[in-house]
Amino acid sequence: MAGKRGGLSVGSSLALTLGSAALWGLAHLWVGRRVTGALLMGIYVTLVAAIVATLFKTKPELLSLAVQPSWLWTFALGALLFAAVTVAVVIRSYQLVRPETLTGPARYLSALAVGLLCALVIAPMVYAARLAFVSQHVVTSVFTANTAPIPVDPWRGRDRVNILLIGADAAPSRPGVRTDSMTVASVDTGTGDTVLFSLPRNLEHVPMPAGPPRDRFPYGFGGEPPYTPGLLNEVFQYAEDYPDMVPGTPKGQRGPTLLKKTISDITGLDITHYAMVDMSGFAQIIDAMGGVKVTVKEPIVYGRQNEGLIRAGTRKLSGEEALWFGRARTYSDDYVRMGRQKCLMNAVAKQADPVTVLRSFEKLADVALRAVSTDIPQGLLPNLIDLSDKVKKSKIKSFQFVPPLINTGDPDYRLIKHKVSTILAKSSADSSAPSGRAKHARKDPAQEAVNLDLACN
Repeated sequence: MAGKRGGLSVGSSLALTLGSAALWGLAHLWVGRRVTGALLMGIYVTLVAAIVATLFKTKPELLSLAVQPSWLWTFALGALLFAAVTVAVVIRSYQLVRPETLTGPARYLSALAVGLLCALVIAPMVYAARLAFVSQHVVTSVFTANTAPIPVDPWRGRDRVNILLIGADAAPSRPGVRTDSMTVASVDTGTGDTVLFSLPRNLEHVPMPAGPPRDRFPYGFGGEPPYTPGLLNEVFQYAEDYPDMVPGTPKGQRGPTLLKKTISDITGLDITHYAMVDMSGFAQIIDAMGGVKVTVKEPIVYGRQNEGLIRAGTRKLSGEEALWFGRARTYSDDYVRMGRQKCLMNAVAKQADPVTVLRSFEKLADVALRAVSTDIPQGLLPNLIDLSDKVKKSKIKSFQFVPPLINTGDPDYRLIKHKVSTILAKSSADSSAPSGRAKHARKDPAQEAVNLDLACN
């Protein structure tokens, strides 16, 4: 061993040390410590092979683990342990191959080089551990704790799962929150085929669920006249302001609870969960992504004083521009705006690729903590991840109940419920029918009138 060390230059010893960081045991084998070197090398190759195989073969399972706090803790601690062992191997490798005659400044410079190498080894592992800790904090803060055990197959006996997606707008000029965007995502648990049902914010005379809400508003929601017009987008805040509307429900949950029940009755769907994003937070999410590319069909004037203009064409919008793209009503109306909102949601979903998310992960996590609320339990997240993989491979359809099909001032709520039932039945039939038959199936003109093309690119 001494002979080999004596024959090595400083550069060669540092190269062997670097090689030992990339493949444990290399320096040990060089100096003749075959058993230790082979053991270290075997452990390292096994670990790396297992990691690579896992990354390439079980992506859905990995995503499921990434939303489970216990596994996130395990990953973080594992990353830190791997870094610590690698640093120990690097230092010991340098001690084994360092020239015996090395003295003076060269000794200190080579030690400094090894220290820098250790820092380079530690940095990515520490960053990976930090991402795991951040993810764990987001999961435990945004999603609710499990109030009951989650079955292995929570979709058993359920053809569809329905989640209410809410875009909330809290303006400084008015108290409370207005749910200006309300969409029910109805997902086929078997195929992942998804239908989005959008309800206008200005639906009037909204029928209320049985119990205290219907007792107070037997002829439909009336709000607080003359201060409010009594629209669907006021139900959320009204429940928060009047606890007796949802007895026994704590503050912060009264609004979503009543809104879920109300929209369940309107659509005839069993809405089990909701997810709400504050509109200003949505803009911050887009900024964290580096903007979102959409095709603007016509120029859009935006700003409270009409001080901005989004020109027509395909362009990348900032968070503020995207926010106004989805909310502006100048020279248009609520229904045109609803269409733009769906286009924007689709564009964000398409462009939020893993590289973009990883690059901006901490910013996105920070925004999520401040702008996202939901009642989805943590234990259901792995199952939703599995379901979302099916959704990505299926076609998403969207329908909005707007004029001329629905008169928002005097809505035909029976028609809405009937249309939802008909659309879902047709969607299920299309999913189960051979592709040729599905293509030539007869289409309902009234249904086609509310079909939205989600593509904005």
